[in-house]
Amino acid sequence: MSGHSKWHNIQGRKNAQDAKRGKIFQKISHDLYVAAKAGGADPTANASLRLVMEKAKSANMPKDNVQRALDKATGAGDIKFEEATYEGYAPGGVAVLVETSTDNINRTVSTVRNSFSHHGGALGTSGSVSFQFDRRGHFVIDREEHPEVTEDQVMEDAINAGAEDVQTSDEAFEIYTQPADFVQVEAELTGKGYDFAESEIAMIPQNPVDVPTADQEKFEKLIDELEDNDDVLAVYTTAD
Repeated sequence: MSGHSKWHNIQGRKNAQDAKRGKIFQKISHDLYVAAKAGGADPTANASLRLVMEKAKSANMPKDNVQRALDKATGAGDIKFEEATYEGYAPGGVAVLVETSTDNINRTVSTVRNSFSHHGGALGTSGSVSFQFDRRGHFVIDREEHPEVTEDQVMEDAINAGAEDVQTSDEAFEIYTQPADFVQVEAELTGKGYDFAESEIAMIPQNPVDVPTADQEKFEKLIDELEDNDDVLAVYTTAD
């Protein structure tokens, strides 16, 4: 099938990062924010949020962390947050999108710009790289965790639920949807008993590129520094 196998390409680095407790909480915070922003902060009425809150509980994530992510999404609490997306290029000409939610826009743009400059990249203007990405719903079914699920079964169930694309690799089944269909597809597949290793609305690169060997270390350090920024919700790249 067409498209870019995000799961396959980032899994090695993601596994190493998720070994850190803070990285796990950061990922869950992002998913909480996205789910609550899309469908509201009531888990009884928001299946996506309910699934992420179960992950938070399993990871022993502090309730304050969970509430802070929900407050960011809904605008509740004393501190008001605003969203901003930054675009730029990493070493090797790799396009980078950085989604943030911040209570201090000046601080955030300064730290993001510094991260790019410290590691050989450059922050660009609005629209300079976003045209290289498509916003799509993305689900991952880990084949090792679900050896009983067949490719034909996943394909049929996903397309019937409203998905537009299904990809298969040795590691996973990946399902892509239009953002407007994300909640419907998630609800129908969850109702059929599917369990997702990942479920999110993400920016998927149209034409992934290889990172030159000479730039790989600087590229990894830039992405790690951006993801460690408390104001950053997500980092997307065209790196393959």
